[in-house]
Amino acid sequence: MEVIIPPPKTAIASPQSVLVPSVRDRHIAGIQTKGRMAWQKSTGCNKRSRAETQMDRWKAVIGPKLKARHFDNQKTEAKVGVRVLNG
Repeated sequence: MEVIIPPPKTAIASPQSVLVPSVRDRHIAGIQTKGRMAWQKSTGCNKRSRAETQMDRWKAVIGPKLKARHFDNQKTEAKVGVRVLNG
């Protein structure tokens, strides 16, 4: 699995990108040819972004950690949290 870090909008390719392109250079070239939204969809970057947003929402609403001590109670607490966020 390859780690995908979206380059900033002002990113430019490195000088050696013509001979030996790095992963970052390939991503920049993909954004320039396809457009940023198509690049995100082809690399799966949009899924990562949605997952990060969901975790931020969870932490804002539910909190950074579970309060219950026992595993069965933690499972119940997580289920309630999911229903709250999906409701």
